Amino acid sequence: MRGKFVTFEGCEGSGKSTQLKLLAEKLDAAGVDYILTREPGGSRIAERIREIILDGKNTDMCDECEALLYAAARIQLVKEKILPALQAGKLVICDRYVHSSLAYQGHARGLGEEYVAEINRFAIENCRPDLTVFLNIPPDRAFERKHGADRDDRMEQLGLEFHKKVYSGYCALMANYPEICPVDCSGSKYQTNANIWQLFVQKGIVRG
Repeated sequence: MRGKFVTFEGCEGSGKSTQLKLLAEKLDAAGVDYILTREPGGSRIAERIREIILDGKNTDMCDECEALLYAAARIQLVKEKILPALQAGKLVICDRYVHSSLAYQGHARGLGEEYVAEINRFAIENCRPDLTVFLNIPPDRAFERKHGADRDDRMEQLGLEFHKKVYSGYCALMANYPEICPVDCSGSKYQTNANIWQLFVQKGIVRG
């Protein structure tokens, strides 16, 4: 039996790392067989690509190159880690996936959804998420909560106006991608964690 594939999305500083840690604790306690990975990265080659993408010194990288690098890292992760785990019946949880590219490069960079979807065709056609958890918090509030952008992260340093476009992109994607489910994260991290767990039960990812 094929496993379930869940991805997490959100603007920079939305709290994905915190929520994934809390979720892992609940999955461990429930005895769920799962793997937790991230994008870009998750495998040796993909992690090397991640270093290039996020390096704050690479300010001359063009938008198309950025999008293609994300796609290359994604396909490597899908073939090397995600598909084998799903075929083994495991729950796969990934910090970011193709919806990030659609929001960041497709919408905020202005490359368009069609272009981004085409260069990610393998991942989209062969490995679609069963559920995408969108941590719904606007970027201004997210950056305020994390006390500003990371100076060493090229994507975080793109400025608030760019990240507002990212957020608008995610909101637009929800109309075309029914697997994207927004989660209110305006409360405490534990309230958000409870909301996520409830969504997992509702969607049949875990048993209630």
